Amino acid sequence: MVKSSVLGYPRIGADREWKKALEAFWSGKLEESEFHRQLQEIRLNHLRKQQEKGIDFIAVNDFSYYDHILDTSTMLGIIPKRFPYEGGTVPLSVYYGIARGTKDATASEMTKWFNTNYHYIVPELGETTPVLTENRPLKAYREAKEKLGIEGKPVIVGPLTFLKLSKGYRISETDDWLGRLLPRYVQILQELASEGVQWVQIDEPILVTKLSADDLQRLKTIYETFAASVPNLNIMLQTYFESVEHYSDIVALPVKGIGLDFVHGYSGNISSIKTLGFPADKVLGAGVIDGRGIWKAPLREKLALVEELSEIVTAERLIVQTSCSLLHVPVSVNNETKLGAELKDALAFAEEKLDELVLLAKAVSRDGAVTTGELAERDRALQALKLSDERNRSDIQHAVAAISAQRPERSRSFAERHIAQQKKWQLPIFPTTTIGSFPQSPEVRKARQLWRKGEWNNEQYANFIREQIDIWIKLQEEIGLDVLVHGEFERTDMVEFFGEKLAGFAFTQNGWVQSYGSRCVKPPIIFGDVAFKGPMTVEETKFAQTQTKRPVKGMLTGPITIMNWSFVREDITREQIAYQLAYALRQEVEALEQAGIGMIQVDEPAVREGLPLKGDDQAKYLAWAVRAFRMATCTVQDTTQIHTHMCYCEFHDMIHSIEAMDADVISIETSRSHGELIHSFELNTYKLGIGLGVYDIHSPRIPRVEEMTSMIERALHVLDPKLFWINPDCGLKTRGVEETVASLRNMVEATQIARAKQSQKLISNNR
Repeated sequence: MVKSSVLGYPRIGADREWKKALEAFWSGKLEESEFHRQLQEIRLNHLRKQQEKGIDFIAVNDFSYYDHILDTSTMLGIIPKRFPYEGGTVPLSVYYGIARGTKDATASEMTKWFNTNYHYIVPELGETTPVLTENRPLKAYREAKEKLGIEGKPVIVGPLTFLKLSKGYRISETDDWLGRLLPRYVQILQELASEGVQWVQIDEPILVTKLSADDLQRLKTIYETFAASVPNLNIMLQTYFESVEHYSDIVALPVKGIGLDFVHGYSGNISSIKTLGFPADKVLGAGVIDGRGIWKAPLREKLALVEELSEIVTAERLIVQTSCSLLHVPVSVNNETKLGAELKDALAFAEEKLDELVLLAKAVSRDGAVTTGELAERDRALQALKLSDERNRSDIQHAVAAISAQRPERSRSFAERHIAQQKKWQLPIFPTTTIGSFPQSPEVRKARQLWRKGEWNNEQYANFIREQIDIWIKLQEEIGLDVLVHGEFERTDMVEFFGEKLAGFAFTQNGWVQSYGSRCVKPPIIFGDVAFKGPMTVEETKFAQTQTKRPVKGMLTGPITIMNWSFVREDITREQIAYQLAYALRQEVEALEQAGIGMIQVDEPAVREGLPLKGDDQAKYLAWAVRAFRMATCTVQDTTQIHTHMCYCEFHDMIHSIEAMDADVISIETSRSHGELIHSFELNTYKLGIGLGVYDIHSPRIPRVEEMTSMIERALHVLDPKLFWINPDCGLKTRGVEETVASLRNMVEATQIARAKQSQKLISNNR
């Protein structure tokens, strides 16, 4: 009998109960004891759901109070020295301080979890001494068994992945750090074995990347140590997001099971297992149900794949499972009541994927309860959507093919454009600006709600938005910013807003997924051909520009970010989708320019997250991602200044591609990485306009002038002062008004200090 397994389940709850509990606790509206009780209820509901569906191996310890990497760090006593921790179980004040920052200490860095839109808190090893503060997997196992009678499968982030994703140590110290961490892992596993745990899932997604010979030796050391320390504990070494790079080395490790991704890593993994076989003493966890996509699985196709695998691995050694944790998909399609029947019928979220797993396991096991008709019905839904009018717009397909055949280039070089733009705008050295959004107060949210309910008409809502724009234009002028923004008060989400105004998109009511901490996003669904229907941002931007003599930036979300932050169709390539989006956005850029907007920002914060994990695929992706951006922006006049913004990521390996986008000005998040991005520019000369974010907008603390001055001074060692801009890390939508204004005042003061120093430097140099 083939078994079923889930690698992890969404934390947030069907109605985002998890998010609401976190934010109530942070704001002081929820006592800690009640907070724990509410999160336990959410956690047990998720386990109960999987139990009722008939999942054989149910993951425990996949739940988190914020982030599973932060859980691992704090469990291992990896607490940065700037936080007040004196040993024992890590208090929530310290746990959340590391994640969010406090008034006295900056938050730890946050970055993308491989190539997903989930973010983890980067562990800071530094001068810490690993110690087991509590055995969280054991607590989760006991809870599931005592409360629900579930024989859970504890999930732990593996030592090699944890170490490779950490910072605060030199490469030469890697083995030393592994030697410090390994005993703590052994202690965790020994306590689990003593409790009678049967299976433990150790996640090592780092194994889908290229590893050095030294890392492969470390991997061998880790799992040989585990095998010697807990010989009777079944370890499932789990990989996901791609095919493993070093198949022969991995399957030779002394573990009971190997989990492979046969969705996103299908080609490499199926080739390896067919060519090199699979050990007869191991269980194969076959990740055949997509843990990241929202479409129904073509189960007849999946059944054929599993049957193909069963010719290599016997049924009793085969587990069908999700390709990765279901953290990356919404909770249930059942919560959707407004989607078209044709589209809804083709969707499968986390809960529906449980049904797919159980159905597939039964079908493989030749369970009489499963008919070929059930499998064929799922294929029918996918085929109906594929043949729909929305997916077959010849006008869009022909237009996109035509512009794709052209070279997307501005009419003049950046050097020539820069001269023309300086002449037009007459900006001071180190121009100041913000990234785009301003705080959305309860009044803004209430107004939007009244409008959406129909209690306000369009004119009432538009008047309210104009009032907000006017208030913040005046406030920006008073603070002393040089280039202004309208504030994006009419927008809920930077992708959803544009999707609602373009053809080819659909929107869920409750399709939320966790992005970072309590921040949940509701990705649009790109299900058809994307088309421009009319101006999307011109009205608000044009109004803002009439309220000031200073330049106001038009604010758009770029084609790659819209694509990467959406759930996309799978019947055409992502490159084709990107070009359709670029063509639509080009028409909006041109509309803004025709309306008199001379600075247009096309944000691309999600370029990095779409980067394939395999080196061979990365150059191809970056080439068409850059091409899509240029397609959207290349038709403007020389004096029109194109800005872009990127955040949340490690960019050192793609600086040349960023430059190739040919944006006149790029702003990049810097502060949370504690200046590490600046080091990238120490190694690579950047020749276009650039602003490095001087303060972290994800933290409630107000940055000191001295901190920002220091960041500016370091940046000016490696960047051309004539091309340098000053701005916050990201948009300010989630911050409060008072902290936003105070932070921006400090930023302008830091800029004035930097300008004075630069002026003095020029005087000294001319003597």
